[in-house]
Amino acid sequence: MLMKFKGSVKHQLYYQLTTSRGGPASSFHRAAANMVEAFVGTWNLKESDKFDDYMKELGVGFATRKIGNMTKPTTIISVEGDTVTVKTQSSIKNTELSFKIGKDFDETTADDRKVKSLVTIEDGKLVHVQKWDGKETSLVREVDGNKLTLTLKIGDVVCTRRYEKAE
Repeated sequence: MLMKFKGSVKHQLYYQLTTSRGGPASSFHRAAANMVEAFVGTWNLKESDKFDDYMKELGVGFATRKIGNMTKPTTIISVEGDTVTVKTQSSIKNTELSFKIGKDFDETTADDRKVKSLVTIEDGKLVHVQKWDGKETSLVREVDGNKLTLTLKIGDVVCTRRYEKAE
């Protein structure tokens, strides 16, 4: 059981890790997966700012950027045990990503980059960092009621995508 006390999410996870039964790794991942519950659901994109700039900075070609800018994807986030799954569905392309919080993994992105990824929880936000070829981007998801904000950053470019939870 996670006790209530002041401190960061990392401290709360550490407390859970060091006071729970079932072994450190399983306790850590269970506690982290429980913190993801606010993100679980189906999310529809409503608006997007500077997505073209973000894709351009990633190196996405002109034609693919134009298609990407017109697409209004649906994101479905689920948790099964200690595994989080993020499915993104659109009329152009569907992707599925499964991972454990706090554990590095290999990922092939929607634009076919091969990256090393890590997803953590920081201050109630789902923080996804991708690294490849000396570059790095972050994808930060934050939930406020039935709204999800996805903030994408690479270099000096910051893109914001706003989603609403499906009824």
